[in-house]
Amino acid sequence: MKFPLSPAQIYLAVEPVDMRLGADGLSLHVQQSLGKAPCDGNAYAFRNKNGNRIKLLIWDGTGVWLCVRRLHQGRFIWPTSQDKVFILNEADWHWLTSGIDWRRMSAQPSAFWLV
Repeated sequence: MKFPLSPAQIYLAVEPVDMRLGADGLSLHVQQSLGKAPCDGNAYAFRNKNGNRIKLLIWDGTGVWLCVRRLHQGRFIWPTSQDKVFILNEADWHWLTSGIDWRRMSAQPSAFWLV
């Protein structure tokens, strides 16, 4: 997936949200729960409780983009953290939206592994 915009950062909201929320409800969630400004040039991603749907919110200066992705099988790999928000780079975002474990794609080999 190629972004229609070039967001400065891609933030994942760690806790699941109600997928019935639209652009206004998710923007309010960004402000109140994540402590961010929804129109700051960043992209914000949210997932549902089952982990098979995500929504992406991007304000571009003239309007808002709200994109939805649903997997028919499996779940999106989502970070588990004590933080409310997690930052992804664009490459990891591409792996995540493909349904691939993005954490493994950028894992560095351990210096202690022996064959």
